[in-house]
Amino acid sequence: MLVLSSPSGAGKTTIARRLMELEPAISLSVSVTTRQARPDERDGVDYHFIDQGEFERQKGAGELLEWAEVFDNGYGTPAAPVELALGEGRDILFDIDWQGARQLKAGKGDDVASVFILPPSASALGERLVRRAQDSKEVVARRMARASEEISHWEEYDYVVVNADVEESVRSIRAILAAERVRRARRVGLEEFVTRMRGEL
Repeated sequence: MLVLSSPSGAGKTTIARRLMELEPAISLSVSVTTRQARPDERDGVDYHFIDQGEFERQKGAGELLEWAEVFDNGYGTPAAPVELALGEGRDILFDIDWQGARQLKAGKGDDVASVFILPPSASALGERLVRRAQDSKEVVARRMARASEEISHWEEYDYVVVNADVEESVRSIRAILAAERVRRARRVGLEEFVTRMRGEL
């Protein structure tokens, strides 16, 4: 379970999309959200767009691995598709905030590798949010005000990437993914393999 988090506008979603293009063995966990879809977003691809009532039902039924309220909107990770993918031995990519990352680590522990993505500067973050032109001036101001709080959680992550260049950031995260895949504790059947090999020597 590879978690990417960042303050809004730092490039997390762009990096996640590029990673998906380059890493066919990884699946994206599609979150549910109660916010309205942006013009370039598709239901079931970028998010599952649901209303507040359905969000509360899923929370109450224990159908979400993690959930959070951000800017008056609910976000959460449906458990069933994640469990299915992990059971099939596939890696899962999560594009979630620090609250969700903390919940995943608490529940899944050693199965999670987490990366916090920082913007190269505060001014660059502001420019990206304005250039994105998907939110009102008021929402941009709220996102900037919240960025400091979000960034304060960087030490909770296994890795930190400063996103000055998207392609370089993607290369760094692919290196993290490659290393995490061969971590001894994640190698299913490794102990049996080594035991069998030693018996043949």
